[in-house]
Amino acid sequence: MARQTRREFLKNTAITGGALALAPLASASAQAAPADMCIARFKEVDTNSAEAVKNMAIKLTEQAIANLGGMARFVKKGDVVWVKPNIAWNRTPELAANTNPDVVATLIRLCLEAGAKTVKVGDNPCHKANESYAASGIEAAAKAAGAEVVYLDKTRFKEIPINGKRLEKWLVYPEIAEADFVLNVPIAKHHQLCKVTLCMKNYMGIVGEPRGQWHQDMETCLCDITAFMKPTMCVLDAVRIMTANGPTGGDLANVAFKNTIAAGTDIVALEAFGAELLGHNPAEVAIVTAGQAAGLGKSDYRTLALKEVEVS
Repeated sequence: MARQTRREFLKNTAITGGALALAPLASASAQAAPADMCIARFKEVDTNSAEAVKNMAIKLTEQAIANLGGMARFVKKGDVVWVKPNIAWNRTPELAANTNPDVVATLIRLCLEAGAKTVKVGDNPCHKANESYAASGIEAAAKAAGAEVVYLDKTRFKEIPINGKRLEKWLVYPEIAEADFVLNVPIAKHHQLCKVTLCMKNYMGIVGEPRGQWHQDMETCLCDITAFMKPTMCVLDAVRIMTANGPTGGDLANVAFKNTIAAGTDIVALEAFGAELLGHNPAEVAIVTAGQAAGLGKSDYRTLALKEVEVS
């Protein structure tokens, strides 16, 4: 079956006329590649060396994607790709509030090598965009890798039918919704309200205000937006993780090196793995259990076609 891009999906369902009707996630899953996952861990690294940490991040990302069959499994020649990191906070990479910039740059390169026409990078940050983009290191790394860095224009968000249990419609950034492939690449962090912030919560960066209302029923809202996005592959950055005082952080005492990148086609599996890295039982994390109950994936990632690799 030919792959239907999100752009084609939106066009075919008459998004401008408000006639969008999302298929159940089960249908989306049936069109996606079989669920699989790779956990790449670095054997040994001098975490006091910035160059060593950079090389580790690059190698881990390359190996995680290679063990999924390569980026060409997900990106086709001529695709417009949106890489969606967490760039929400005016924090340097060492503080683990945003996605590792070297992970982002490596994914951009792999997308371009797979034949992507254009790779765009952007987020709807909580701190000022110019400060967050610069401090995170992502703006410079993305540009150096050949991506177009986009500052999301607040006036361009468009109300789009989500057709979820909680979200009937919401403001979504159209360039992200219409991209052929959206590569969700969050960092694994503690969250004071939700326990964790991982792949599903990273989608809050594609929508407009008032996002704060989602906290009234966060799990359902995240399931709704995830089903709308129809993810085929996500990458979880756990080179460093934030262990407390998330999602903003700001204290090196709350940062731990895990020297790990996980990538996979099952977003709930990645949520569960990330929850474990942060010291939680996935069965006790509401976002994980809600995602599985909504049919978004399987929390027991060990039952998937799992590859665990040691990188050096």
